[in-house]
Amino acid sequence: MSHKNTKTGAVGEQIAKEYLIKKGYIILTTNWRAQHKEIDIIAKHKDVLVFIEVKTRRSTKFGYPEEAVTTKKWQLLFLAAQAFIEQYTNYERIQFDIISVALKIKNVKDSETEIVHYEDAYYG
Repeated sequence: MSHKNTKTGAVGEQIAKEYLIKKGYIILTTNWRAQHKEIDIIAKHKDVLVFIEVKTRRSTKFGYPEEAVTTKKWQLLFLAAQAFIEQYTNYERIQFDIISVALKIKNVKDSETEIVHYEDAYYG
């Protein structure tokens, strides 16, 4: 991943965290790793443990950020979530969300961020 993409991803994750906190989520951890698998944000919302994949793009020219969540990405997310649950929790309810962050930067003074939160996003 290039430095530019890493920076874009970090900006998107920070925006997503702030968004979730405003919605009443409690952030438990970010960038949690289990071997080569990673979960961007793990949060608690009411009585639900939520695993959140954040996808960020600088524009929607080549598609929307959430379109980058592939079947392979879901599989890795599930495996990482399973490892987290085995180590730390005994929640009865869990869900997987996607937060799509589109950074539409027109120029230095004019930028617009579009956030879309897909709750309970996996219907496999």
